[in-house]
Amino acid sequence: MLSEARDQSEKFEVLNGKELNKIKFFGKISNNLSSGIIGLANVGKSSFFQNITRSKLGNPGNYPFATIKPEESRVLVPSKRLNVLSEIYKSKKKIGAFLNVIDIAGLTKGASKGEGLGNQFLNDIKNVDGIFQMVRGFNKKEIVHIEGDVNPVRDLEIVFDELILKDMEYLENHLVKMEKKKKGEGKNSGVVKEIEVVKKALESCLYKNIRIMNFDWSNDEIEVLNQFNLLTSKPVVYLLNVSKEDYLSNRNEYYEDVKKWISANSANDELIMFSSEYESELNERAEAEGELQKEMEEYEEPSDKDEKYDGSVLPKIIKTMRRRLRLISFFTCGPVEAREWTIRKGTTAPEAAGVIHTDLQNNFICAEVLAYGDVACELPNATKFDSSKLAKTGRVARVGSSYTVRDGDVVLIKAGNMRAR
Repeated sequence: MLSEARDQSEKFEVLNGKELNKIKFFGKISNNLSSGIIGLANVGKSSFFQNITRSKLGNPGNYPFATIKPEESRVLVPSKRLNVLSEIYKSKKKIGAFLNVIDIAGLTKGASKGEGLGNQFLNDIKNVDGIFQMVRGFNKKEIVHIEGDVNPVRDLEIVFDELILKDMEYLENHLVKMEKKKKGEGKNSGVVKEIEVVKKALESCLYKNIRIMNFDWSNDEIEVLNQFNLLTSKPVVYLLNVSKEDYLSNRNEYYEDVKKWISANSANDELIMFSSEYESELNERAEAEGELQKEMEEYEEPSDKDEKYDGSVLPKIIKTMRRRLRLISFFTCGPVEAREWTIRKGTTAPEAAGVIHTDLQNNFICAEVLAYGDVACELPNATKFDSSKLAKTGRVARVGSSYTVRDGDVVLIKAGNMRAR
């Protein structure tokens, strides 16, 4: 039996009165998800990509369309928990989890009609699962703005409109095809249902300037819409790129207007103030001091959202996107290695085993599970950690194939005659 504290807080996850693992969500069913960086041309997307990936990929040039082909890189997920577990288990090495991030070419007004790199830009967005939307909130005359001046709300509306229009165009074209198919196949229930859902998406959402993500859909309707991979069905994390001074003071003249716009047009999505200028300085300093890895391991979010903070906000940005993608972590630990694995909420124990190796899923028998909090409490006694002591106090659970893995679970999988840590 797992600890009482975790049982009470996590026994049921509820959204709108329904159990979370019974609700369908937009997006593909996969543990290997990616996030694309989008926004108008020349707002700092490629600089952010270099900041977050700690790489020299991308082209942060001071001119529109400096990026044409998308760049992709993996980002280490900040994890103090992995550090703690590796210390407790005396692991020789530790392997973190990663998030795939893609730098996408800048958008312009009219992209849905092919303006600028419009069609390429919009197709690239289709291929990602979550969106980092960068919006400019700093005033520097020497850095060109494609619309002539700094106006974050206007910029947000341009991107918003282009995504709505592209989804609208796609569904309208699909509806024509389905109507023709209906005439040929008669009253095929699947075709009729699909037509109903597509019409609802157009008439109740897109024609009213409402994102697909922000409408109340049934499980069956989400299943229909998921096949289209619509641009407005993807979760968004908004990044307001501000000056170093604004970031350090936690104040920006555009912040409140941007926040109000998001609340009205992209409910449930989050806004984070970010400074590409300052992050570049921090990266250079941390690289020189060899502290990049340590920074990711020890990051903790400020307890007060209004608190001034002079550290990097990149770990918070990564963790926020993972949360919006419904990604969580479980751990396998032993003397050889401590490793963090990425899965989506709702993943069962056999499915989690399959992330490690398909043979473990195919031959799954059971798993032993410890809650991270129970293991972490043993840190003061790490020199003599023994999981059997936790078992004696009922804090090790033996679970079967129906068990849903929870964030932070430390898992020992048993499959056939195999044992994997």
